[in-house]
Amino acid sequence: MTQDEEKALRKFETRVRQLIFKYKALEQEAQELYEMVDERDKTIAQLKGDIAEWEKKYKDLKTARMIEVTSGEREEAQKRIAKLIREIDKCISLINV
Repeated sequence: MTQDEEKALRKFETRVRQLIFKYKALEQEAQELYEMVDERDKTIAQLKGDIAEWEKKYKDLKTARMIEVTSGEREEAQKRIAKLIREIDKCISLINV
């Protein structure tokens, strides 16, 4: 082998080693990125669960607030219902005539 060929071979070997080193570094970086994505996916899933839980609590609170009626509101509602019943009775009597 000539001296130029040996130089070219050493240069080639050096470049191959550099490529291998860069490949391993990129492989490590890719692994870290995959781990980050997995961790973020877990966080997103947990937050979605939290959102669902809070939405249920909010819905339950709204239902409880609708059910909660003071005595004044109850009397008002009873009066409105009685008035509606009287109006319905009038309509029925007009239809029967």
